[in-house]
Amino acid sequence: MKERRKAKRHTLIYYMRAFDARTRNLLGYLVDIAEKGAMLLCDDPLPVGETFRIKLELTEDIADSPFLEMVARSVWCHPDIDPHFYNAGFEILEMSPEGQLAIGRIIETYGLQEQRRAIANRPTEPPTNKN
Repeated sequence: MKERRKAKRHTLIYYMRAFDARTRNLLGYLVDIAEKGAMLLCDDPLPVGETFRIKLELTEDIADSPFLEMVARSVWCHPDIDPHFYNAGFEILEMSPEGQLAIGRIIETYGLQEQRRAIANRPTEPPTNKN
């Protein structure tokens, strides 16, 4: 399947809880985010094509408000590599300007930086000189 995402997504090192604002049920945990989309790690599969009002639990270092609300539509859902969980992808349809600022702070604070990836991918053994 061809990748349709245009904005860079940011994998997070801290997973924030995401609730259905209407039912107050836990939907899952935010594991990555982009300007127009997000992915949740969920205990149960979520229906594809449904629009949710998501209430994202924020930490004090992100915003003064304890929650960020957004409207998002589920566009896909499939089993995670761990068969006890599911990944669900969302297209963000509505978010306040304050919410957009909070997303920027989430990426700055909890985003997996390229440097962390480079460190994780470097060889554990020094190269040997075979001359």
